[in-house]
Amino acid sequence: MSKKNHKRPARIETKSTDIDAEPSADEPEFISKSSRKREMTALQKTGEAMLALPAKQFAKVPISPILREALELAASLKSREGKRRQMQYVGKLMRSEDREKITEVLASFDENSRTFRLQFQRLEKLRDELIDGSNEALTNILEQHPELERQHLRQLIRQASKEREQNKGPAASRKLFKYLRLAILDQ
Repeated sequence: MSKKNHKRPARIETKSTDIDAEPSADEPEFISKSSRKREMTALQKTGEAMLALPAKQFAKVPISPILREALELAASLKSREGKRRQMQYVGKLMRSEDREKITEVLASFDENSRTFRLQFQRLEKLRDELIDGSNEALTNILEQHPELERQHLRQLIRQASKEREQNKGPAASRKLFKYLRLAILDQ
């Protein structure tokens, strides 16, 4: 077998359209089809994240009325294919929106929910310490929150610990948690 010797053609240089030349400011920069597709997919994912928001949070997102209407329509669609096409349209509309502001608002919602979960977990731990009979936890909570009614709090703790000893349902424990939540978190 013999190899054929292929010669490369000589490079032809032109004056105005040199391949190695820097693009001028008025020429648009080339964007590959795959990068445009990734960008559209990311915009659709942002739209899906907005669809998953509760109504109060969705109302706070800074978007145009057309995009809001398109997202509401996407939420009401049952057909998988119809929803897919509507989300593509949402991605197209998202190109003209201020993506940075939208992303910032969505991140703040996520941070708020994370903070809420941490506070919720701290309250659960405090409630469990109180039910277990920790006088130190009771003293600390009453010092930090003097607006709590000492007698009512002690009564709720006694009821919850009695429930736990008798292996009953956690009704009093829930009442104690609700009292703590209303007094501490909803100030």
